[in-house]
Amino acid sequence: MKPYTEHDTREHLLATGAKLCLNLGFTGMGLSELLRTAEVPKGSFYHYFRSKEAFGVAMLERHYELYNQQLQQHFNQKETTHRERLLSWFQQSLNYFCQHSQMVNCLIVKLSAEVCDLSEDMRNALDKGAAQVINHLTSALQNGRDEKCLDFPGEAHAQAHMMYALWLGANLQAKISRNAVPLESAFAHVTKILAEPVS
Repeated sequence: MKPYTEHDTREHLLATGAKLCLNLGFTGMGLSELLRTAEVPKGSFYHYFRSKEAFGVAMLERHYELYNQQLQQHFNQKETTHRERLLSWFQQSLNYFCQHSQMVNCLIVKLSAEVCDLSEDMRNALDKGAAQVINHLTSALQNGRDEKCLDFPGEAHAQAHMMYALWLGANLQAKISRNAVPLESAFAHVTKILAEPVS
């Protein structure tokens, strides 16, 4: 068994659980399988998490924390415009889907439909995390409008909310069909919305 520090053990369990959930889903991931894969004793699990549901909440919070760090770095790039950063965010997701055998490698896409009726705490974690992502998109949209590199109808937050919902839905449909067309269609729609201002 591998020796982990207290912080490392918790992080190791969460990282292992996220990988297992991508393949098995949350309900399909048994606690015994998680502990066997992570090579961590059962007592250690309950030292950090009071239940599997509490583990699920922590796993989602960890996912959004890491994802928001990536978003912050992405949208803080100085060598591109805000319009280019927004479009490249969508393009990267589309490219990943096309390049990795049409596999959706996103914990949120995997768990969104599964756990919302299963756990109110996990649903709240998903809702809170989505709001954080939407806030990043809102800032990028507003900054792009102020920078005059893009134009769009309505308020920035409403557009950000719509684009996030569109992209999440397109990812779910792409997962169902195992086809990139839903993502390509959503990307074309977003590109049309994020029009360059007419001089």
